[in-house]
Amino acid sequence: MKKALYGLKQAPRAWYGRIDSFLTSLGFTKSKADSNLYFKIMDNEPVILLLYVDDLFLTGEEKLITECKQRLAAEFEMKDLGLMHYFLGLEVWQSPERIFLNQGKYTVEILKRFDMLDCKSMNTPMEAKMKLLVDTSSDLIDATLYRQIIGSLMYLTNTRPDICFAVNTLSQFLVEPRRVHLVAAKHVMRYLKGTMDYGLSYDGDHDFTLIGYTDADWAGSVADRKSTSGCCFSMGSAMISWQSRKQSSVALSTAEAEYIAACSASCEAIWLRKLLTGLFDLEMRATAILCDNQSCIKMTENPVFHDRSKHIEIRYHFIRDMVQRGALKLQYISTDEQVADVMTKPLSRVKFEHFRDKLGIVRKDLP
Repeated sequence: MKKALYGLKQAPRAWYGRIDSFLTSLGFTKSKADSNLYFKIMDNEPVILLLYVDDLFLTGEEKLITECKQRLAAEFEMKDLGLMHYFLGLEVWQSPERIFLNQGKYTVEILKRFDMLDCKSMNTPMEAKMKLLVDTSSDLIDATLYRQIIGSLMYLTNTRPDICFAVNTLSQFLVEPRRVHLVAAKHVMRYLKGTMDYGLSYDGDHDFTLIGYTDADWAGSVADRKSTSGCCFSMGSAMISWQSRKQSSVALSTAEAEYIAACSASCEAIWLRKLLTGLFDLEMRATAILCDNQSCIKMTENPVFHDRSKHIEIRYHFIRDMVQRGALKLQYISTDEQVADVMTKPLSRVKFEHFRDKLGIVRKDLP
């Protein structure tokens, strides 16, 4: 058989090779940062194409998009859905002033699936000061049901960074989930019940400068005393990238935990810079990453090893190299304005809502 069929192991590879060769023949260039992202410069204007299996969308100048559509339609059987409103579960609301992303329909489907549509809403996704212990006294629950809930919530973090920490914490108990973990997962869904129409708002009247935030909660995990790293990057009015992750090793101090978190943020920053420079041929200045720990900042600037840092794994010193090259720079920011704090620990309602606004998450007010 010379043709790959749906269901065969090599079908995705064969299809990608086919569409990749055709896009290359049209003059598109594959991004070095993402193999599913293509761009082409036509009349000094960029046309960007994003491919996901057999779904794709184009952005750029309208006349150039129309020309690309005609070339694609001549080669493949395709359906033109017009202006993008829904893509892979993401709802896109566009106006001349801004673009709004959310997953309201998907949120409703989650609540219906787990019988939480009529529940009472909560103000935060997780109770402040709540520590999910390895609680052997709590009853074991259906692991399949718990994994389905967490898996559904994971996809929702694509447009809801405000629940990123809660989902990351709950996902650490997938092996033997207990009653206390199910209650916490339902707490997240109760929070979603009251914020179904919230999402990320990208306004057109902001300065589009890449800025990062990094933070860590030292020894936040009571079970193994490991810290939680959090980082997010904004470009304009809202975040474009974020993550919350437990560190793989135990940190001996707050500064060490912050240093490890900053290294993780620097890796994301380098990838974003690579993506932006490839698409728009930019000469970018050093990207600022804001940190609320002065000792961490000094460690990135000082290449000397001493008793308090000589034990840190070599891979975490990647950020020092990036700072010395001028690609990144760490700057101090007050803890009260550290947006990444919402990615590392449960917060009170006032602080949580303050940082949620800083993330760019607002209520949808477009028709």
